[in-house]
Amino acid sequence: MPWLPKTHVVVPVDFSDESIQAVDTALELVESPARVHAIHVLPILAATEPGVIWDTVDDAGRKEHAEQALQQRLAGERYAGIDIVVTIGDPGEEISDFAQSIQAELIVMPSHGRTGISRLLIGSVAERVMRLAHCPVLVLKS
Repeated sequence: MPWLPKTHVVVPVDFSDESIQAVDTALELVESPARVHAIHVLPILAATEPGVIWDTVDDAGRKEHAEQALQQRLAGERYAGIDIVVTIGDPGEEISDFAQSIQAELIVMPSHGRTGISRLLIGSVAERVMRLAHCPVLVLKS
């Protein structure tokens, strides 16, 4: 993979410091912050969750709240112009599908370094993205 400025770089953001560092890394690989696409993936709510049962939570409200939170987390001149995207679904699939839809040249993401039971139960989003992505994936060690 040539290390020339990238046209589109996708960065999954989960609000952790590591994911913000991944955004910083992505900014070093592009000519303009507008070429960095920060994506946050919300989980699908089960039909049995209280907010769904009582109709107090809807996907549009969740997405709007997450987008506002992401804009606040990425406030500052350094992050001005970054494209913010919020979707709902399986993180590995949503990140990979979004990257393909914009013809991203690279996905930059942190590895949270889970091992053992927590990795077995939670899974590794980075590993899933690496398997599903159509473009190179740069995984930053935490």
